[in-house]
Amino acid sequence: MNENLLPFDIGPLNPSGYQILVGLLSFAIVYVLLARWVLPRAADIISRREQATHGVAAEAERVRAEAEEVRAERDAILAEARHEAARTRQKAHEDGLALIDAARAEGQRERARILAEGAVEIEAARAVAEAELRADVDLWGLAMAERVVGEALVTGPTDGDARPPRH
Repeated sequence: MNENLLPFDIGPLNPSGYQILVGLLSFAIVYVLLARWVLPRAADIISRREQATHGVAAEAERVRAEAEEVRAERDAILAEARHEAARTRQKAHEDGLALIDAARAEGQRERARILAEGAVEIEAARAVAEAELRADVDLWGLAMAERVVGEALVTGPTDGDARPPRH
C-alpha cells in the first residue's frame, strides 16, 4: 500500500499520513504557544507603543502650542521694543534739532555781538584816523603844492609841527 497521500510520486511534496499527523500536531503546539504567550505579549507591546506614540504626539502638540504662545509673546515684546526704539529715536532727533536751533540762535547772537563790537571798533578807528588825517591835511596839501610848483611856499612850519618827508 501506498502511504502517500496522492497516488503518484511527486517527491517530498507528497507526504505520508504519518508526516501529516506530525505536521498537524507540531502546528497545533506552535499555535498554542504563540496564541498563549507570544501573541498577547506582542499585542501588549504594540498597544504600549501606540499609547506612547499617541502620548508623545499629544505632548508634542502641547509643546508646539506652548511654543506658539511664547513666540507670540516674544513677537509682541519685540514689536513694543521696536516702537519704543522708534519713539526714542524720534525724541532724540527732536532734541537734537532743538539743540541745533539753540546753538544756531546762540551763534547768531554771538555773531551779531561780534559784528556790533567790530563796527564800534572800526568806527572808533575811522574817527581816530580821520582826526589824524585832518590834522595833517594842511601839511600834506602844502607839500603837494610845493611839489607841483617846484619851490618852497612857506619858509618854515607855522604851528611847530614837522612837515611830512619829501619823496
